[in-house]
Amino acid sequence: MKFTASLAGALALGLATGPALAQQEMTSQTRDAYLAAVEGKRVVYIPMSMTTDLVLTWHAFLKRQADELGYTLDVRDPNWSAEAGARALTQAIGEQPDLIVLQNPDIQAYARLIQRATKAGIKVVQLNMESLTQSDAYVGADWVGIGRRAGEAVAERCSGGNGPSNKVAVVSGVPTAPVDLFQLKGFRDALAEAGSDVEIVSEQAAGYDPSKARAITASVLQQHEDLCAVFGVWDGQDSGIGAAVKEAGVADQVFVVTSGGGASTSCERVEDGSFDMFIEYDARMQGQALNTLVSAFLQDDAPAGEKKLVYYSPNFVVTPETLTPSSCFTVGAGE
Repeated sequence: MKFTASLAGALALGLATGPALAQQEMTSQTRDAYLAAVEGKRVVYIPMSMTTDLVLTWHAFLKRQADELGYTLDVRDPNWSAEAGARALTQAIGEQPDLIVLQNPDIQAYARLIQRATKAGIKVVQLNMESLTQSDAYVGADWVGIGRRAGEAVAERCSGGNGPSNKVAVVSGVPTAPVDLFQLKGFRDALAEAGSDVEIVSEQAAGYDPSKARAITASVLQQHEDLCAVFGVWDGQDSGIGAAVKEAGVADQVFVVTSGGGASTSCERVEDGSFDMFIEYDARMQGQALNTLVSAFLQDDAPAGEKKLVYYSPNFVVTPETLTPSSCFTVGAGE
């Protein structure tokens, strides 16, 4: 009986004091400290060009977080020019931002400037295409892994008498770019490990230009009518490969494999038969991982160059058999 009375009293006291506590101003020390650490900071974003699905998706993520958290995002667009990018990076280093997010056009172009930025105390996140010079972080595709997956598929289809021949063409972008160098390493490693008799009959660079990729592929098909497969390094360029194969009337013969960030146009090309295999590294996942690193670095007082972090986005294989409405996304539609 005494216990019942005590419990009733405690409940009554809670009901009486509850509204008073609710009326008091509540604060989150964790949230306040987080916002204070990033507000007013400055990030400079230097992609290769503000014209691709990948770059626009990353920018959408960066801008949304910058607007939400109150730091500045400055975009410097080199428009595919390594020289213009080097000038933009040099200028950014002189301005002393808190962080630079950088997409390298090749493995050498910005190597010394990245070192200079680190010595100047500026943290650098390399995005999807890395330099020989390691910086505070890399966020992007696992190019070696993508190349290996493509090589495994080509070896299975074109070796041992499985295809129309053992002949394969490679259409690269820029031979000194990390997307090319590391993908081709993985591709060749996979062919060697499979013990395949695949013969690479053509390896030419299209400079990320779909019209050049189309012309290269058309020429190779004329020289090798029994071509088994074409391996391309980037879907934006490789739409030209698919177009050339379809124009030659050999879409059922030639296996086209490429990779990209998951924009809806690539899934459409899987659906219409232009691509037989699309290896997706999902630019949205990269954008979210990038934002996590940006906010962490803006909060962290550790010196530039002290940490070396890496995030490889997972790869998803999209084929006509695995294609679903959610396999890709529309750029700008709610990133």
